[in-house]
Amino acid sequence: MRWRKFYLYFGIILFSLLILILCTPKEKEKKVAKKFIPKEGLQCVDKAIYKTKEINGEKRTVLTLDFSKIERPKSPEEFTQYFHFPPISQGKTGTCWCFSTTSFLESELKRLGKGEIKLSEMYTVYWEYVEKARRFIREKGNSFFGQGSEHNAVIERIKKYGIVRASDYTGLLSGKKTHDHTELFKELKAYLNFLKENNYWDEETAIEYVKAILNKHLGKPPEKIIVDGKEMTPKEYLDNVLQLPLDDYVAIISFKYLPFYTKGEYKVPDNWWHSKDYYNVPLDEFYKAIVNAIKNGFTVAIGGDISEPGKSGEEDIAIIPSFDIPFSCINQDSREFRFYNKTSTDDHAVHLVGYKRIGNHDWFLIKDSGRSAFVGKFKGYYFYRDDYIKLKMLNILVHKDAVKDLLSKFKE
Repeated sequence: MRWRKFYLYFGIILFSLLILILCTPKEKEKKVAKKFIPKEGLQCVDKAIYKTKEINGEKRTVLTLDFSKIERPKSPEEFTQYFHFPPISQGKTGTCWCFSTTSFLESELKRLGKGEIKLSEMYTVYWEYVEKARRFIREKGNSFFGQGSEHNAVIERIKKYGIVRASDYTGLLSGKKTHDHTELFKELKAYLNFLKENNYWDEETAIEYVKAILNKHLGKPPEKIIVDGKEMTPKEYLDNVLQLPLDDYVAIISFKYLPFYTKGEYKVPDNWWHSKDYYNVPLDEFYKAIVNAIKNGFTVAIGGDISEPGKSGEEDIAIIPSFDIPFSCINQDSREFRFYNKTSTDDHAVHLVGYKRIGNHDWFLIKDSGRSAFVGKFKGYYFYRDDYIKLKMLNILVHKDAVKDLLSKFKE
């Protein structure tokens, strides 16, 4: 019995030693494994800090980070950029969608050889309010009515109502220098709520009253304008002078709730008419489309989320801090998760007008009409880093020629 136990214990010890030898990595294997650990983005190098700042006249404590250690562009002049008019403020309005898309179309006019023409944002905003109210009435109050909208709404409004130059219609009453739609929107909203509460759905009468409110706050839009000595309607100006190829602009998104390489709805409140005319592609294709477009002379209208600690108007930049998510971990799933839990929302629209590469990162020059873009050194501009674009930007509008290889993957 004693010898039996001895052999049993000896066998167990021998087997354990054998397993230990076989499972211990060789020195060479250790080096190889260490070599393939990604260095970029896995370390949390950014530190979160609290800072007191003034927002809309009120002091607030916000979470941010120390931007002094971020390697970044020094000024807009460093970027390879394409024609755009200087940034202008949208004031106290929710019309970033129109300012960004109008700026985009102005760049397109220049790219297409039509010259440098400053277009009116407020002419389009006027008719967008009319069409929102019209749908609200037709849907008997079951349609979203807000100040926001989407890039492709501008295309649809211009198709229907034409366009005019900024000098033809400013949307500013005599004596006013900045836009403020606070009272305008309050009055429109109150009137539409009155219609709903009283079940009053006479479309023709209601729309005339909506126009009366708009005329009171913005002024009546012109029915005719003078161009090179000739009188024409806004629609004739579009068709005969500008000749913008409005059917050639495509809207692109990247979400898992839709099959890739199919078209579908961008599911956000500001897509108030539930447009299903969005091309859905994987994130790497979405990002590549932006980079390829700007590298090949096309600018891009872009929209997404701006409520992030890595976005600072004072610093003129927008990045994703490593304490949020490492750069190497930004992918389709991390992007989708933030849209799903509503930490990525459809907040703001801007115009991407330039590109620069620094180290391992792409940087993009952003023309922005929002308030925060005018508090830093470079008024009306932001520098967006690639991680911010990939994680937080949700949709783009671009000329189809900039993404023709991508569009060829769709079956329609």
